[in-house]
Amino acid sequence: MPLGLSHVVLNAPSLEELNKAVAFYNNLGFQTLSPTKEGDVWLKLPAKCSQNATDLTLRILISTVDLSPRPTLEEDWSRLSGGLVLLSNDLEKRKSHLNSIDAKYQEYAEDGELYTLDPLNNVIVFTDRPALPNLLDLPQIDSNSSKKDHAVPRKIAVLTSGGDAAGMNASVRAVVRYGISKGCHVYGVYEGYQGLVDGGDRIRRMDWKSVRGWLSVGGTSIGTARCMPFKTREGRLRAAENLVHHGIDSLIVCGGDGSLTGADVFRSEWPGLLDELKKANRITEEDATTYGHLTIVGLVGSIDNDMAGTDITIGAVTSLHRICESVDSIGTTALSHSRAFVIEVMGRHCGWLALMAGIATGADFVFIPERPPMEDDWESTMCAVAHRHRMLGKRKTVIIVAEGAIDKSLKPIRPEYIKDILTDRLGLDTRVTTLGHTQRGGSPAAFDRILATIQGVASVDAVLRSTPETPSPLIGMTSNKVTCGPLMKAVELTHEVAKAIGEKNFARAMELRDPQFAEEFNAYTASTILDDESDLLPAHLRLRIGIVHMGAPAGGMNAATRTAVRYALNRGHTPFAIFNGFPGLVHGSIEELTWIGVDGWISHGGSELGTNRAVPGEDVDMGMVAYQLQKFNIQALMIVGGFEAFSGLIKLNEAREKYPSLCIPIGLIPATVSNNVPGTDFSLGSDTSLNSIINACDSIMQSARSSRRRVFVVEVQGGMSGYLAVEGGLATGANTVYIPEEGIKLERLQSDVRHLMALYLDDDADKSEGRIILRNEKASKTYTTDVISNILKDEGRGLFDSRTAVLGHIQQGNTPSPMDRIHATRLAMRCIDFIEQHTGAALEKAHLLGEPVPIELTNVPESVAVVGLTGAEVHFPSVKELVPKADLANRKPNKAWWFEHRDLVDLLSGRGLFTPEAQESLKQQ
Repeated sequence: MPLGLSHVVLNAPSLEELNKAVAFYNNLGFQTLSPTKEGDVWLKLPAKCSQNATDLTLRILISTVDLSPRPTLEEDWSRLSGGLVLLSNDLEKRKSHLNSIDAKYQEYAEDGELYTLDPLNNVIVFTDRPALPNLLDLPQIDSNSSKKDHAVPRKIAVLTSGGDAAGMNASVRAVVRYGISKGCHVYGVYEGYQGLVDGGDRIRRMDWKSVRGWLSVGGTSIGTARCMPFKTREGRLRAAENLVHHGIDSLIVCGGDGSLTGADVFRSEWPGLLDELKKANRITEEDATTYGHLTIVGLVGSIDNDMAGTDITIGAVTSLHRICESVDSIGTTALSHSRAFVIEVMGRHCGWLALMAGIATGADFVFIPERPPMEDDWESTMCAVAHRHRMLGKRKTVIIVAEGAIDKSLKPIRPEYIKDILTDRLGLDTRVTTLGHTQRGGSPAAFDRILATIQGVASVDAVLRSTPETPSPLIGMTSNKVTCGPLMKAVELTHEVAKAIGEKNFARAMELRDPQFAEEFNAYTASTILDDESDLLPAHLRLRIGIVHMGAPAGGMNAATRTAVRYALNRGHTPFAIFNGFPGLVHGSIEELTWIGVDGWISHGGSELGTNRAVPGEDVDMGMVAYQLQKFNIQALMIVGGFEAFSGLIKLNEAREKYPSLCIPIGLIPATVSNNVPGTDFSLGSDTSLNSIINACDSIMQSARSSRRRVFVVEVQGGMSGYLAVEGGLATGANTVYIPEEGIKLERLQSDVRHLMALYLDDDADKSEGRIILRNEKASKTYTTDVISNILKDEGRGLFDSRTAVLGHIQQGNTPSPMDRIHATRLAMRCIDFIEQHTGAALEKAHLLGEPVPIELTNVPESVAVVGLTGAEVHFPSVKELVPKADLANRKPNKAWWFEHRDLVDLLSGRGLFTPEAQESLKQQ
């Protein structure tokens, strides 16, 4: 139920007493719910039949308890513990009704309260002053609580402005629900700043149900609009007046830099606006004093990812999904006809979308505003790259252009011009595709749902801790952590990018972007553009590098292999594919890889090399592994895999003392849907899996909603790690999640049943919602997915039924997500760099001394490492330092950064609302 309590349980010592109680409550307007069984009766008082804000539900059970002695009329019933509070705006009529059923009562006229007892000696309070929560099941009720002073609840407004971005709805949902849970009143401002100016029904109080189902909806359901009046003084006066009349003194704005700048200007002018309104008698002196300070908090909703102060903005990743889906589709027709396509994407002053799409789709050339081509004749450079790729065997050419692309003289680079160049100089059948607003549309990706949710929560916290002296904060994300920094400083740095570009200071423009932007640009260039021998190492530093996949398939494995092969070839190394994991190595299944041989792999799911879970030293003879490495002269090893690969890394490191051919650099790129490899925040495949889960759950939710009262228990993978269940639960709006880290107990299931019953009792009978619960496959041996579903069905007492859905191997995905492709590209390039770093000294020494290249190239512990992402940075923690940080028995790290999101799943589904703040707020309503 909205208040966080499902129902009140009353105990009767016998069937006779139970029937008396049922009759009594029927007389008060409670309806007996069907079906019922003897000795267990459910009663409901609909909100529309009373003055209470929500439906009230009672359950009366026969229990082996003795009734406490019935209080006498001489006792003060207001001091008895426990009670049920019912609102009544006509106490005289209520007294007459109680007299008619011969029910005794005590009246406290000055307090507006009427006390009576039910047949089971429970206290019932009728009051015409809504000063207490509807349902009370507390150890003590202070009869004077209605006379106490309580702080006025904080009133927060949320609006979306500027261009729409997928994830805005998720942020509004989080603000509304988390705000309510903290005791705030939350208002939605419809149509952006225009709604502030217009007021009226465009500023609406939001309740828990207002944002139901918003997580999966793209765009913004509260609307956004250009508002010229807000740019005028009179427009801002009207906006201030409307906020004051609603008692609102805090505003959370989700939009781009222009929207956020407008909000901060509004805040700076606020005292002057109130003075002007007061002088014009449009607000009172008391209003001007009470609402003398306006709190502004900014959330960045922008598909361009163009705001400084945050690594990523709400909507950018979803937009990248739409672009990659389009380019992948275009790629098939381009391949069929051997065509060239020039694709224009959004990004007036920021090339993030173009660059990331270029990486994620394997585009031949990319044009972005921050780093224009430095050649005077850039057309010839582009044609040379496209021609080389064609000569290597490519049948398609894809060029991606940001809408703000320029040359070094600031002259715009237009898609049509590129088309003419490719057609005239190379004779390619070239087409232009402008993706336009398809980039804004569609359901948000998992990343944006989670990002928007946790930032929405952080924005409410920022409001609650703000002071008049605090600069307006911007909620961002840096190194995988939510940040709260000065809004206007971020806006100023954002504008400085455009200024640097205008001044042709392109190096400064790149510096102002997040650190990984430059690294990813270099990774793209080194693995795609520089395939002309310009990046070759001296011959004596070149290596024979083996690449092997291990464990279960995961999205991004092939993308990592493609980048490693192409970057290695550009550096002069010779890459080898080891097929079918380490058993394949033992059997000699090794083949040299070529540039064109891995073409197209960036969008391929699964594992083109083949993979299995066999661990060297356990399932595969270590001696044979060492023998084959020496036989094929493999001088470095790149492993792509999950926890089995991590276990293999441990075994390979331990065997170095015995086998010299294992004294080579070995880098592990984590790739597993479970995201359970120590030494990294993200494993390849985990983002692809999350997107598969939300797509499946959105469909399941639609089925459940269509069937009305139905709960689906959805089983997800993850082994002993609850990552997929928790993040998937946050992204799908699950009612709860079951994970191995917590286990499942009967008490927990009972609580979940009560919570679900409360939700369905509170639903409109004709508009009841479908709901889902996510269960990790290893959460409990006893409480399986089927068992949980059956318990829910049996204990739901006809209010809802339950079904199961086991997602299984669809979670390994089909096409890797853009984020997994980008991470794969970055990690693979850094892995080759890591390999070069740990072999350079031995190779250089042998070359200087004129000696043969040694078998043992490195034996330092740091040369056997995980190539992982920690925050936004790539790190190389050695397996030696990671083993103490790993739970080897349960195959996961000892600490998980994502576990802090666990409580949010329950809170945003309606649990935990009976916090002190919420109680204080409820006492004011």
